[in-house]
Amino acid sequence: MSVFTDVEIEYLNGQGLGHLATVGADGMPHVIPVAVFYDPQTQTLAIGSNAQLADMAATKKFRDAQRRPKVAVVVGGRGPHFIEVRGDAETYTEGGAETGKRLDAPFRFSPAWIRIRPRRIVAMGIDGPFERSARDVT
Repeated sequence: MSVFTDVEIEYLNGQGLGHLATVGADGMPHVIPVAVFYDPQTQTLAIGSNAQLADMAATKKFRDAQRRPKVAVVVGGRGPHFIEVRGDAETYTEGGAETGKRLDAPFRFSPAWIRIRPRRIVAMGIDGPFERSARDVT
């Protein structure tokens, strides 16, 4: 069984865009839009950047996630619907192209990428209008 419900997986697969929250070296929060993909093989979220546009390893989000791996990702569409995933970031400096291809990303991932292992999942409006759920993942 996945850490995400079937409805949550369907929602995650239908979005593609989320916002990653990290904490910088100065202790200040940083939130940035990112491409988010559900990885059924590992039951995690993968965050990749387009290899033609940016080298993920050179970004603030990547450095922040390396330094302080406690992060949050919010994936949300229009209206009161979102999934928030709080968890542990794992940063990788290679393997992004293969991961993006395996997850059928619409662009080629740069070699560096981030995996988020969920520790808490909060969902709003996913199971029905204004329905809220929250749970810890072990």
